[in-house]
Amino acid sequence: MNIARVTSKGQITIPKYIRDQLNIRTGDRINFFIDETTGLVTFLPVKTDVKKLKGIVPKPEKPVTIENMNEAIKSGWSNV
Repeated sequence: MNIARVTSKGQITIPKYIRDQLNIRTGDRINFFIDETTGLVTFLPVKTDVKKLKGIVPKPEKPVTIENMNEAIKSGWSNV
C-alpha cells in the first residue's frame, strides 16, 4: 500500500511507485476527481491540453468515407 502524509500546508508527496506508473514528473499538473457518493478521490496527470493538438495531423489529400474506415479496420490496415 502506498501512503502519503498531509503536511500543515495541505501538501502530500506522491509515492515514487505511483509517480512512475503515471509518468508524473516535476512540474506536471494533477487533476483531482471526487466521487460524491463514495468519497473516493482519484487523480490523473494533466499531460496536454487537447486544444494544443489541433493541426498536428495533416488533413488527408482526399476525404475518407466511413465505409473506407470500416474496411481498413476489418483488414487491420490503417492506410486507406
